[in-house]
Amino acid sequence: MKKAIISFVTSIIIGFGLGYLVFGVIMGDSDKQPQVAQTGPTEDVAPTEEAKKEPESVAVDADNILNSKGCLGCHAVEALDLQGGATGPDLSKAFEGVEDKHGKPLDEFLKEPTSAVMSSVISGSPLTDEERAKVIEMLKQASEKQ
Repeated sequence: MKKAIISFVTSIIIGFGLGYLVFGVIMGDSDKQPQVAQTGPTEDVAPTEEAKKEPESVAVDADNILNSKGCLGCHAVEALDLQGGATGPDLSKAFEGVEDKHGKPLDEFLKEPTSAVMSSVISGSPLTDEERAKVIEMLKQASEKQ
């Protein structure tokens, strides 16, 4: 019994240490070290007729919500030409796929994630209602471009 307790405590210490290493040291504090998203080419090209018909979209630039909240440290959104980390999955299909994968609609998942990794990330930097709405709108745009 004593050996099991020692193993359990050791596992917890190692787990917290790895969590600190990954989220604190490697990824850095997103408030102190903003990560800049790389967007597609910025050539001055006249928009196509189809592009003119698209509804107004959320700005996909270095100041977008996915970048400012640190999402792009682990995730990319290829549909929006947002290059990010490779640790997490590409979020291009997250708007439609989160409910199938995690059993909750995207809005609820962003409030209370069901995955261990995202639970620790969101609890460390929770999204406001406005931020959550911006994330959802960007991921909706990404899914529409697929």
